[in-house]
Amino acid sequence: MKLSIPQETDLVLIGGGHSHAIAIRKFAMNPIPGVRLTLITDVYHTPYSGMLPGYVAGLYNFDQCHIDLLPLTKFAGATILVNCAIGLDLDKNQILCANRPPVTFDLLSIDIGSTPASLTVPGAKEYAIAVKPISKFLAYWHEIITMVSASPAQKMRIGIVGGGAGGVELAFAVQSHIHQIYRHAKQPTDNLELHLFQRGTRLLPNHHHSVGKEVEKILKRRSVVLHLEENVGEVRGYDLSTNKTPHSLYSTLKIICCDSGLEVECNILFWVTQASAAPWLQKAGLATDGRGFILVNDQLQSISHPQVFAAGDVATMVNHVRPKAGVFAVRQGQPLFENLQRALQRKVLKSFIPQKNFLILIGTGDQQAIASRGRISFGPHRLLWRWKDHIDRKFMDQFSNLKMEGRRQKVEGRRKDFQIFCAGCGAKVGSRVLENVLEKIPQEIKRDDILIGMNTPDDAAVVRVPRDRVMVQTIDYFRGLVDDPYLLGKITANHCLSDLFAMGAMAQSGLAIATIPYAAPTKQEDTLYQLLLGATEVLNEAGAVLIGGHTTEAEELAFGLTCNGLASPEKLLHKRGMQPGDVLILTKALGIGTLFAADMRLKAKGRWIESAIKSMLVSNQNAAQLLLEYGATACTDVTGFGLVGHLLEMLKRQRVAVELDMEAIPVLPGVAETLEQGIFSSLYPENLQLSASIQNREQGSWHPLYPLLFDPQTSGGLLATVPAESASACLNALQQEYSESRVIGRVLLLETEILPINLNSVF
Repeated sequence: MKLSIPQETDLVLIGGGHSHAIAIRKFAMNPIPGVRLTLITDVYHTPYSGMLPGYVAGLYNFDQCHIDLLPLTKFAGATILVNCAIGLDLDKNQILCANRPPVTFDLLSIDIGSTPASLTVPGAKEYAIAVKPISKFLAYWHEIITMVSASPAQKMRIGIVGGGAGGVELAFAVQSHIHQIYRHAKQPTDNLELHLFQRGTRLLPNHHHSVGKEVEKILKRRSVVLHLEENVGEVRGYDLSTNKTPHSLYSTLKIICCDSGLEVECNILFWVTQASAAPWLQKAGLATDGRGFILVNDQLQSISHPQVFAAGDVATMVNHVRPKAGVFAVRQGQPLFENLQRALQRKVLKSFIPQKNFLILIGTGDQQAIASRGRISFGPHRLLWRWKDHIDRKFMDQFSNLKMEGRRQKVEGRRKDFQIFCAGCGAKVGSRVLENVLEKIPQEIKRDDILIGMNTPDDAAVVRVPRDRVMVQTIDYFRGLVDDPYLLGKITANHCLSDLFAMGAMAQSGLAIATIPYAAPTKQEDTLYQLLLGATEVLNEAGAVLIGGHTTEAEELAFGLTCNGLASPEKLLHKRGMQPGDVLILTKALGIGTLFAADMRLKAKGRWIESAIKSMLVSNQNAAQLLLEYGATACTDVTGFGLVGHLLEMLKRQRVAVELDMEAIPVLPGVAETLEQGIFSSLYPENLQLSASIQNREQGSWHPLYPLLFDPQTSGGLLATVPAESASACLNALQQEYSESRVIGRVLLLETEILPINLNSVF
């Protein structure tokens, strides 16, 4: 018998904006039993608007001004789905996503920010860099800074369209950072020509005119060319492909054409104009204002659909219209959280009235700031920058150094409503749930050798094995490495199929075993559907079909597959077969174990896990075919026993040894940092005992990446040996699809009483 709280209600948040980040943290400390919290976001790291100008100016690093949503959601016990929402079905209460099945909700909140409205100006979309979405803008900015640093003597002309707070702070920050580069390179700062365009008569039109005048003086004093009362009506591009500078950002000269007839040439053009909302919000049927923003009442609830809430830039309060500014998004976090909790508990919602006058601190890019509130303004001054810096860092501190212990105590203190679940045969998922899911799972391919499978279900599946083939079988099953069941299905299928590919077999079929968390039948149905859909898609891509399986329910999500493959006996690849002189190739980077161990401790950054997931979703099928084509003599996949463990399996009872090149081993982003912190997988201590087979383990253990040799992998790469004469061609072919592929060692004749593994480049 098992005590548990079933999941009954789905609260889904779209977007990782300021309001949602605050709400997620508060849900972590004030969880509601039976509520499943899910965040859908297209990025792991959400930028904090208050510090972005400082980041552009070079005053902050990436992590200081970004909220890492991965540890935050894990801290809250929430599921994070990294995908782009593209629509809503408000009749079915479903969110349509770009690259995954729809997500069902009972209660929905939207905080996705805004996008520039004026990219409809002819040429702007093609030639201008919009500041939103910010993640894309920052990628461009990094490219620009790299380019300027590489060629500081090159003159640079930059245009900024938009004279509001965003455009003004961007102008200060851009100039400050590029001037720093010029000074460091001993180049004149007038190599930069900066233009700021504003259609109105003054800068900062939403603030008191005295602030705009002060900012105007500072910009002119810093030689920024101001174009007031100039409306940009067109942007033209002029091809500079014959220019000696080979960089893509320089390849087109931008000609900014104003309605007055003014034309200004620029190398780079930034667009910081009035914002608009994503078109799909209005198309979904939500009540919106003239610019497409969701209309909400004083409770931050949609005026047309009570099951939908909205906050931040994407929302317009019908009774209290305010500018689209980060200060309001931050202050909506607490009332949004309170009303979401009240809605979940069916309590009366509370009204929220935002303040009319608010403090604005405008950074001038040089560790000074201007303060303004209503008619009062003063600065710029360094003390004001310190004040702003203190406020911003204090805000960001609440999302750093999250402690799971405090949250666990809160959760345990609220576990009042328990339900008893049976084990044994009673642990199975209900038959109706299973039937409904299987009816919806599409099989993209059909195979004549599947006599009885999902299309004609029976007590067991029946498959035919051709007379000239042998069947290769493997099985794997593990707890949910990721919270997203669709993603888990894909990763698990890739992991399980790799055993077949490593032996040179072609995938034929798969049997699934799924453990679904306790929940209401409709919730279990949705989880099982996404899990099996992810697995089926990967199986079908490999030419295999899902032919059956078994389901059960328990506390945690878990999934596994028995995979069947067919191969010609004479073409089978084996672990043992390497020859002296062969070259050792690894097709994927290592580090899955340490990264996800860090993830469990809230120590992994979202971008690290993003890279790890991307690696795990890559199939080894084509890699195996290429290795066969280039005469591979031995092959295996690197999984739970780590690189050394699987290498020792290849060496067992062979008269050969291997010399590994430590510097050549590919490593996933973030691994060096997690290893330095001493974060290892729970299987690492067992794997580490295999170090007894390494000749120079004492010297090798000083290498910072030494622990990586024993790091367990999920859906890892293939480890294979190929003849030396074909190694270069094989590696070149592999790297077309598997960019992390590396030659990591060579095979030697084993000398008597010598341990089989030697580490090269250990110092």
